[in-house]
Amino acid sequence: MSAPGKRNILAAVAIAICAVAIVALPFVVADRYILRILTVVGINVIMVAGLSLLFGYAGQISLGQAAFYGLGAYTSGYLAKAGVPWLVALVGGVGVAALGGLLIALPSLRLKGHYLAMATLGFGEIMLFFFTETESITGGSNGLRGIPPASIGPLEFATPVAKYFLVWAVVAIVLLLAANVVRHRPGRALRAIHGSEMGAQACGIDTVRVKIQVFVISAGLGGLAGVLYGHYVGFVSPSTFTLHYSLILVTMVALGGMGSLGGAVAGTVLLTLLPFIDAIIPGLPRTTVAVLQDWTNDIYGLVLILVMLFMPRGLAGWARSLVARLAERGSARVPGGERA
Repeated sequence: MSAPGKRNILAAVAIAICAVAIVALPFVVADRYILRILTVVGINVIMVAGLSLLFGYAGQISLGQAAFYGLGAYTSGYLAKAGVPWLVALVGGVGVAALGGLLIALPSLRLKGHYLAMATLGFGEIMLFFFTETESITGGSNGLRGIPPASIGPLEFATPVAKYFLVWAVVAIVLLLAANVVRHRPGRALRAIHGSEMGAQACGIDTVRVKIQVFVISAGLGGLAGVLYGHYVGFVSPSTFTLHYSLILVTMVALGGMGSLGGAVAGTVLLTLLPFIDAIIPGLPRTTVAVLQDWTNDIYGLVLILVMLFMPRGLAGWARSLVARLAERGSARVPGGERA
């Protein structure tokens, strides 16, 4: 079997195993703390799915993704506290975040590389200032409190298990839609822009329209994650939506692999679980746990440097190379175990 065929089979098996594990975990895990950690993992996966389209596929780096996260969280939280139904608050949060993505995309169309990164960083800092100073809307430094849990009609997602299933149901929908985008014409357009914007234009791709669309989609998914986060914890504050969080998201995409949605998800899971390693793997020495938790931010930075230097294609590229080598070894053998 060819390497692409083996990759497809392995990917299908991995997806099936992950789906079964996600559904089964609430019934086998007695510790609700672990369930809360895994819910946060799901929220981060939604964030990274949007950033993967923008950064991993289109090559448009953004250091302001936390701002869209905050716009979704604050908008939906404010509307929900005002008595607006949750689904309407959700649409409002996603819409405001997407509008923010449009506003940053339009003036940034002529920017590339570190110039684009600085523009998005500036937008993130402006929004952080807005979240902190507009006390009448956001609660200022004290945060927005009393956000009700998500609900659809009489169905309220108030328990940890209900919140877990809500978040991961949204994750499944987001990943399905994102995979559909990258496998068809829009995904080919994004990869073309990443490879060479001038070449993409020469092929007839409307790069301006595509870049605006991917910015808006990425921002909207960031807002969606923010909506889920706000109604999950019931409280949001400016300290959550900082440059530090945006940098962690970029590290997750880089670790997983540029141009790989599955790799980005894997990188997200690994780096989100790192600060909670003692809960996920009980029995670790206390000194090891203390070092990992005290040096978490340094580990994130070290991971990003090492990936850029030694594994620029990330975990996804490493996995593809491994499958290709295994396929070559298999095809080099003939029945009976002898080499051709």
